[in-house]
Amino acid sequence: MATSCLCPFPSMSSAILFSALVVLLLLENAAGETRHYKFNIDYHNVTRLCHTRTLLTVNRKFPGPRLVAREGDRVIVKVVNHIANNVTLHWHGIRQLTTGWSDGPSYITQCPIQTNQSYIYNFTITGQRGTLWWHAHISWLRASLYGPIIILPKRNESYPFVKPHKEVIIMLGEWFNSDPEAIISQALKTGGGPNVSDAYTINGLPGPLYNCSSKDTYKLKVKPGKTYLLRLINAALNDELFFSIANHTVTVVEGDAVYTKPFETDKLIISPGQTTNVLLKTKPEYPNASFLMAASPYFTGQGTFDNSTTVGILEYEHPSNHKSSKNLTLMQPTLPSSNATGFVANYTGRFRSLANAKFPANVPKTVDKKFFFTVGLGTSPCPKNTTCQGPNNSRKFAASVNNVSFSFPTVAILQAHYFGQSNGVYTTDFPTQPLIPFNYTGTGPNNTNVINGTHVVVLPFNTSVELVLQDTGILGVESHPLHLHGYNFFIVGKGFGNFDPSKDPAKFNLVDPMERNTAGVPSGGWIAIRFFADNPGAWFMHCHLDVHTSWGLRMAWIVLDGAGPNQKLQPPPSDLPKC
Repeated sequence: MATSCLCPFPSMSSAILFSALVVLLLLENAAGETRHYKFNIDYHNVTRLCHTRTLLTVNRKFPGPRLVAREGDRVIVKVVNHIANNVTLHWHGIRQLTTGWSDGPSYITQCPIQTNQSYIYNFTITGQRGTLWWHAHISWLRASLYGPIIILPKRNESYPFVKPHKEVIIMLGEWFNSDPEAIISQALKTGGGPNVSDAYTINGLPGPLYNCSSKDTYKLKVKPGKTYLLRLINAALNDELFFSIANHTVTVVEGDAVYTKPFETDKLIISPGQTTNVLLKTKPEYPNASFLMAASPYFTGQGTFDNSTTVGILEYEHPSNHKSSKNLTLMQPTLPSSNATGFVANYTGRFRSLANAKFPANVPKTVDKKFFFTVGLGTSPCPKNTTCQGPNNSRKFAASVNNVSFSFPTVAILQAHYFGQSNGVYTTDFPTQPLIPFNYTGTGPNNTNVINGTHVVVLPFNTSVELVLQDTGILGVESHPLHLHGYNFFIVGKGFGNFDPSKDPAKFNLVDPMERNTAGVPSGGWIAIRFFADNPGAWFMHCHLDVHTSWGLRMAWIVLDGAGPNQKLQPPPSDLPKC
């Protein structure tokens, strides 16, 4: 006699049904969830240093709300603009595979969202997990429009390090007593350097070392004998920042949402745009002390900078059997000097990819196209019958890549590319190397003026690229944190002085180089990066010191569609903003 079966189909056995359910669950897990967010960009009054300013914020929060998802999830963010400024948001470090319309840099992948308009950013997080961040990407609006992106591993997957007791976000930023938009507008008008920030911040709070700021201090309470995952993000407009916690060592386990071979340090350097995850193991017993965690600037350029320090306080929770003490010793960290280039070189050189079976380092071993880009400052002529505040009072500060200072078009490059309407928008003749070679880190050329234009590089799909980025000393050598949209890249080499194409490539690391989306070009030096151009679209590359971006240290790549169905740029969404 046949046995009965409570199955959707009479012939399906319970074993087959169980297998089918497992497959369905695995498929559902692989596909991920869809996570919806609504970001209202609005005005919000905030007081710091006894100055009350009307900030531009998301959902009236400063810093802005966290965006949390898992690897494989689809993220949909409806952004509604309630302010007078045009605005865009950029999801910094998200690969945006075939979804370049959601990348966010104004006039590169989209026209800005105008007042009382909205736009839906729609992307899937593919092959990424860790800490990234979002911020405005037009003019200097990201001074207050920024927040964290937390990408958790897929369900039932773990970190490649000890599971932390707790995870903590620490966002480093800047505070301006006056409107940053007015600051950069004035600087571009006069041609001089902009006013610097009035304070640095930890999670929006300057800390007690500034006047009228003792109450605005970030405090992190911890328990003895626990491991904490600190998600560090540098959201500052114009400053690379050192960070340290007094009498504590941390273990670096991730940079720019890429796991690293762990290493210990008591001091870090984080460039604007970069993220670093570290494990903090607290002391085994209650220490009868509090500990300052501090951030101060790394600066190698000319001119002025905000040479101040923001601090927060690491406090240990009292054990239940311990009497509370109000006279705890306050321990202070020792930070590197503001021009500690040697420390920066040693620290950044310690980053290595895991490069294992689960998290491979797919660095291009051979190269289809090589590029050599100089980056640095230059000048533009002062308009007739006016006085400028740049060099010799007769020129304006400018910045460039291969002496080309990038001019934004009036329509988005991606839109012009997609519809084949590039005429009058951009040209495809960006120089692959400097037009006039010179001693890049020595005596500069007599003519310091830059060329202005909207020039791009076009790459066939899946081209393997090697790009050497060389700092120049035309107006003094300086560190430049370069960010490439739409891609991670491998830092295969770096050094000081001028890149030597006959000797330096032999020392490239093609085994476990660090993979990042933002990397500092050393002051008076160079870095070499490699990547596969496997993401079709138009992709911005720029210095993440916003004053340098404003002066023109920026350019764009266009990557063509591939042959496969998942190798083509998706059509533009119906609500794409109009210029």
